[in-house]
Amino acid sequence: MFIGEDQRAQWRAQAPRLGAVAAVAMIAAVLVALQITATAAGFVGPLRSLAGDYVGTPTSVTVPWVGLGVAMVGLSQRHRVWSLSLAAGLDVIFAAVRLARGGAWTLGNGPLIVLTGLAVIVGWRRWARAERTTALRGVAFGLLLVIATKVGDAWLRITAMVRPVVLDEYALLADHALAQPSWLLGRLVHAGGPFLSAAFHWVYIELPVAAMVVAVYQLRNVSTGGWPRHFLIPTFLVLGLIGPLIYVFFPLVGPDFAFGSAGKGFEVGDFWPHAVPRINLSPRAIAFDGSTPRNCMPSMHTAWALAVFLHSRGGPRWLRMGGALWLVCTVAATLGFGYHYGVDLLAGGVLCLTVESALREPVRDRIWYRVAMTAFGAAFLAALLVCCRYFAQEMARYSVPFGVVIIGTLVVFSAAFYVTYFARPAEPATDRSLPVPGVFVGQGS
Repeated sequence: MFIGEDQRAQWRAQAPRLGAVAAVAMIAAVLVALQITATAAGFVGPLRSLAGDYVGTPTSVTVPWVGLGVAMVGLSQRHRVWSLSLAAGLDVIFAAVRLARGGAWTLGNGPLIVLTGLAVIVGWRRWARAERTTALRGVAFGLLLVIATKVGDAWLRITAMVRPVVLDEYALLADHALAQPSWLLGRLVHAGGPFLSAAFHWVYIELPVAAMVVAVYQLRNVSTGGWPRHFLIPTFLVLGLIGPLIYVFFPLVGPDFAFGSAGKGFEVGDFWPHAVPRINLSPRAIAFDGSTPRNCMPSMHTAWALAVFLHSRGGPRWLRMGGALWLVCTVAATLGFGYHYGVDLLAGGVLCLTVESALREPVRDRIWYRVAMTAFGAAFLAALLVCCRYFAQEMARYSVPFGVVIIGTLVVFSAAFYVTYFARPAEPATDRSLPVPGVFVGQGS
């Protein structure tokens, strides 16, 4: 039986719609499954958390507004003004009613309600096809950011349930190869006083704001010039999908919890950040509580902050400086607050560069570069995890050689990434040579 050209064309026309329906069904199934798990385990799941964000007390002010801000890039100027004004008005009304009833002055209801309303309106309203597609894509990315946050919160609780023990003693030994940066930064941040700690804390928790600024700049012309081939949001989502899976294979709670005052009785001792524990070449898994997330390896804050930095490189000076400053402050915060070990940050950086290598569109003459770099990054990350788990004693005993090899490999990987995706040709491009792709529209992203 042969399929006619008309039927093939009809299938091709329906493929995007069927793909969207399948994606929505998959997301709904994940949310329901996580909610059932959360209800059985006795914690707030993603659906209950979303319901609270609609009509109750929102769990975050930043994330709903970031999601709405991303959705604005696909709308006309008139629709942006109406949407933002309505979201702000609803936010104030909900907050005022909540405050009058004795609750907290918290924002976040308005943008989520408007974002959901936009999804319904754009989905059902008869707009021009290109205008509707652009608007739907922006709204979809905005909703995905909100949903991904809820899924991530539930997953963090699940990591504590499925991994009752943590491997922090192994990470502590492995970090001898990096000169224990968490203890060093911890002392510096404590010496900096409350102002420095408050500044780093704000940068740490408001990473979505930096991501929104960079993403909105990248997508500022999508309503007229179309979507770029590569931008920040897909990198963020893919990182959030892959990174947390590693938590289960290498559960860590961080120096301040395993070796400091935040351990709630489960810590090895009160060492962080004033004293590094003595080297114990017989590490063991530590039993820990059932609520602290095992979310250290890899450091997703480092991975996301590095992604923000990379995607800010093609912007104006203020955006490049902001991306660099956010990365530096995020690294200082993750280490200085005792949330991560040095090996966590390295793993997060390698993960980011690997995902970026896989997602970026390669130069026509360098297609195999992307394949090779993605494979090398994945192998490097796997080797780092294996060394931290099974050769931690050797990493502590021979700290200098291991440190040189690890840092050197990261430098080589970073240099190869720069040469492939950022370095400009030495000579002007001719008909036989193409420029290296960048990040933004108009630069061959």
